[in-house]
Amino acid sequence: MYEQHFGLSEAPFSLTPDTGFFYNYPSHQEALNVLQVALYTGEGFIKVTGEVGTGKTLLCRKLLNTLGDDFVTAYIPNPILTPAALRHALADELGIRAARRTGQNRIVKLINERLMELKRKGKRVVVLLDEAQALPQDCLEAVRLLTNLETEKSKLLQVVLFGQPELDARLKDPSIRQLKQRISFSYKLQALNKNGVEGYVNHRLLTAGYNGPPLFTRRALGAVARSGRGIPRLTSILCHKALLAAYGQGTDYVAIKHVRSAIRDTEDIGSGRRTTIHGLWCLGISASLTAGAGLYLLMGWIP
Repeated sequence: MYEQHFGLSEAPFSLTPDTGFFYNYPSHQEALNVLQVALYTGEGFIKVTGEVGTGKTLLCRKLLNTLGDDFVTAYIPNPILTPAALRHALADELGIRAARRTGQNRIVKLINERLMELKRKGKRVVVLLDEAQALPQDCLEAVRLLTNLETEKSKLLQVVLFGQPELDARLKDPSIRQLKQRISFSYKLQALNKNGVEGYVNHRLLTAGYNGPPLFTRRALGAVARSGRGIPRLTSILCHKALLAAYGQGTDYVAIKHVRSAIRDTEDIGSGRRTTIHGLWCLGISASLTAGAGLYLLMGWIP
């Protein structure tokens, strides 16, 4: 990769949700604060929505890392489950050993017993459902019914739903209005503004070990902000490809021409050309890339 060329200790714009790169943009930090307050006050349902690529999964993982020892968490990243599979997934996360053929009444009883045990130990249990907009309707109802497990004074289970805006549309369905009424806290993640994009890019470069003069020119950052629409994922994709283009030309900074090459090559922004070689996408970032860089693209980086 280009890390050594630019004096980086690791890839700064990986799409893997790494909490070490969490950027305290006001919208995201406020969302984290809302989640923490809601969970510590014992609210049953909390909802966070945001467009694709705005950092919901990273926020979810950041929350997991910030909750103290008095919390027991169950993280379910794949919500496309049947109600039975969802209950089994929750049981697994809570450390309940149950055969797959165990009946649903028995599973619910085991979950309730485990929740009561954790309550006696002073623990709070939180279920975090990522990509919640994909939850089937019967699963949403199953989640609601699980939150009926409670003592006389408090809920035994809290649920945080992370989803795309389609989740809000799903919740308007009259058949699940009971669940919607139980959502006591909700937050919508916002895209980054121009200054936010600049801060985001510089934060990730600094976290990745960069220590030098500005790596992106002002015009280059402006182009990233406009074309990426302030969406962190698109911003990372554009910056990664722009760095790759600059590396291919042997320059030690990213100019607007490198960002334009990245824009032309990126889905949801431009209409870059793609060439398939042996089943791998070889991205034509710039016609000026050297043959060595082109080989590097094929062998060293697959988006």
